[in-house]
Amino acid sequence: MKTVSLQSATARWLHQQWQKRGLWAHLLWPVSCLALVYVFAKRRWYQQATKQVYRAPVPVVVVGNVYVGGVGKTPVVIALVQQLVTLGWKPGVISRGYGVKLGPAPRVGRGELDATRLGDEPALISEQTQAPVSVHPNRRLACQALLTAYPEVDIIVSDDGLQHLALARDLEILVQDERLSGNGWLLPAGPLREPPSRLSTVDLVITRQATPPQHGAQQAPKPPTQPQLTEPNTSPQEPACAPERLPIRQAASQPTKLSVWLQITAVHSIDKKINLSVYQFIQFQKNKKSCAIAAIGEPDRFFKSLDQSAILYQDSIGLPDHHPLDLAFFNAQQADLLLITTKDAVKCRALHDPRVWVIETTAVFSDPLWATALTKQLTHRARSQPE
Repeated sequence: MKTVSLQSATARWLHQQWQKRGLWAHLLWPVSCLALVYVFAKRRWYQQATKQVYRAPVPVVVVGNVYVGGVGKTPVVIALVQQLVTLGWKPGVISRGYGVKLGPAPRVGRGELDATRLGDEPALISEQTQAPVSVHPNRRLACQALLTAYPEVDIIVSDDGLQHLALARDLEILVQDERLSGNGWLLPAGPLREPPSRLSTVDLVITRQATPPQHGAQQAPKPPTQPQLTEPNTSPQEPACAPERLPIRQAASQPTKLSVWLQITAVHSIDKKINLSVYQFIQFQKNKKSCAIAAIGEPDRFFKSLDQSAILYQDSIGLPDHHPLDLAFFNAQQADLLLITTKDAVKCRALHDPRVWVIETTAVFSDPLWATALTKQLTHRARSQPE
């Protein structure tokens, strides 16, 4: 049995509509034209008002997306931070802290953090990387608080913030999934925060694949071709509302293209006292009723990954992104085993339910050395003096 909340069902319907230029999209197209004008004006203003742009005293790498909603950005941030540590950097992470009510001051921490105070994504990132995080919608304040609390940080990774133009950045990474640019229109007629042409101005485009390569685990998938990354062709009969080539920062060269997919590597109990391989867990769950639960941007991705790994479940519950999971919710479930994501697990640390098991995943990239090649660009970028 599959259970989906009304909010999740509405989001799924919206994303289905955003894959085509149908009646619903055309009705909202005039509003999208206004959004496009706003994007153009905002970028032009920041180009002229350079004093309003904050440059941190250390390099800044922004990992973001133009497609609204979950595209798999958090696993990329985690992998990037882990590779930076391997390369000798001391990274810190800033985040907006979606789903958390923040006051005027940023919240900073490291290690196992309270997801109700800093957000589930920052808590997950810090737990898996042991990097310090700073959370606040104002990225300048987040950077300053991070560097004050952890002065050893020598590079900042911004989780999201591609459209936060008040923060200067040295590298831009854009993450997308198999939906690419959808119908190519901005919100609300389409799924985009910026025009598809934005993809040609970043340093790296990472496309999340729904499934791993089919010709052996060692064969890397081919990066998406340029036509996939550009905006859909517009027929002469279709309306045009404003120029889509915005005067945005140009990358040093054509953006590198990379593929990533998530692989389930292990399963552990919610208290982390029992760790099993995928095969061991499949044997363990025999003759038991399992329910898969996901409160993430795209719950179906979690369910499909379980299917691909042959992890069985009889029921599934899809909830909105950042939805709270408490004791009452789990007590209401009748299954023998409850399977959750790592992102949801950080919200359940105080839970003592032996039925709850966490599915661990690892991001696998088509180029294992992508971070090494990317960070080399930092040495070739001229940097202005910090404020």
